[in-house]
Amino acid sequence: MQESLIVVLVVCVAFLSSIPCGYLRQNYKKYSFMWFLLIHISIPIIALLRISAGLSWRVIPLTLGGAVAGQITGGIINRRRKQNG
Repeated sequence: MQESLIVVLVVCVAFLSSIPCGYLRQNYKKYSFMWFLLIHISIPIIALLRISAGLSWRVIPLTLGGAVAGQITGGIINRRRKQNG
């Protein structure tokens, strides 16, 4: 498999794995232990995936961006679901 395709897959996994965490994070008080944990819990999984895929440290900003985007998306889904009942 081409390295660029592997990078795209790892970033997509980072994004998708962070959506549930972002969704759940909205239910906790800002800066509480669980809020902090839900932000960071997907990072070791993403790092392990990146390392096992043989990708260099240069991919970290992309995977971090995917994880942040997933957190934001999960939070938006949670807020919209609460608004719409």
